[in-house]
Amino acid sequence: MSDRNESDRLQQESTFQRLIRRPEAGSFAVMVVVLVLIAFASNGNAMNALGIKNNLSIISQFGIIATGAALLMIAGEFDLSIGSMIGFAGMSMAMMLKWGLPFGLGEATPFSAFFITLAMTLSLGWLIGTIVVRSGLSSFIVSLGFLFGLRGVTEVTFRLINQSTQISGLQDFKETSFFARLFGGESFGWFYDLAFALGFNLNRRGEQWVTGLDARVVWWMLVVLIAYIILSRTQIGNWIYATGDNKESARANGVPVNRVKVGLFMTTALCATIFAACQVFDTNTADAAKGNLKELEAIAIAVVGGILMTGGFGSVIGVAFGAVTFGLVANAVFYIPWIDGSFYRVFVGAVLLAAVFANERIRKRITGGI
Repeated sequence: MSDRNESDRLQQESTFQRLIRRPEAGSFAVMVVVLVLIAFASNGNAMNALGIKNNLSIISQFGIIATGAALLMIAGEFDLSIGSMIGFAGMSMAMMLKWGLPFGLGEATPFSAFFITLAMTLSLGWLIGTIVVRSGLSSFIVSLGFLFGLRGVTEVTFRLINQSTQISGLQDFKETSFFARLFGGESFGWFYDLAFALGFNLNRRGEQWVTGLDARVVWWMLVVLIAYIILSRTQIGNWIYATGDNKESARANGVPVNRVKVGLFMTTALCATIFAACQVFDTNTADAAKGNLKELEAIAIAVVGGILMTGGFGSVIGVAFGAVTFGLVANAVFYIPWIDGSFYRVFVGAVLLAAVFANERIRKRITGGI
């Protein structure tokens, strides 16, 4: 009997050890701690009906771009142009919605404005990836060049066309266009309706307080789900991991390394465009300065989510946990008055350094200390 108990104990320890070795284990633990602390510090206000809506709005924005950045980092590359791509995409859509399609092709609809912009951003992603794989230059340097160049071109071009780098007062296309509602409307209304029926989600007058979550929450969930399926259930996922682990070995085994990398740069451009579309159709405004520093936040969230800086290892589930953590802390200033908003940057720096050290230990354990 004692031998059996000892065997069971060893088996349980082995299961626990397997769990803590998973790439998302650390980010999950940090998320739980932050969630509990903010819930208590805000007297539960961060977790009421409106708090959940506002928190998930920020979390989903982080999550969309961080997931794209994480896939690219697993393949061993970085994209610092994400923030500039957001600003360019938002201004492009808003400009077409305000002034019409280019070359006098007529009035733009949310559908046409989005897909013309998407064609441009995917082309830019393809260009960045092609330069990286053809030149052999560091993706850090190449995308850094596009960070500055694309931001500058966006500001100069739209200032010439629009006499301003901001566009406001657009028609609320959500009222007339189903496609616009897909990005700027609300989702999970049934959840808040149910909460209202059960006596929650009430304002001070006893009316329904919140009618639904922002549509971007659904986009975040879709992006995470698709990325998870690709990484864990498809050959492309194996190619991504192999490319980040050892690209020469992967190439020798028939992995189309260059195509994988170019495709992932296009994926980050896609995520940036979805991010921008959610902003434009939600607020009916655009600004060339939007997306500033979002590329660094996306990379930080990916690292906190367990993605190794050296590539070849990571999980999108961990990145989702990281997005929740960052979103809660970024929004905490609205629920905890005595917290200075600048502490968000302090938190990012501290957690990022801790995650890098933890991930380095994981890398050495995986590689046997190499």
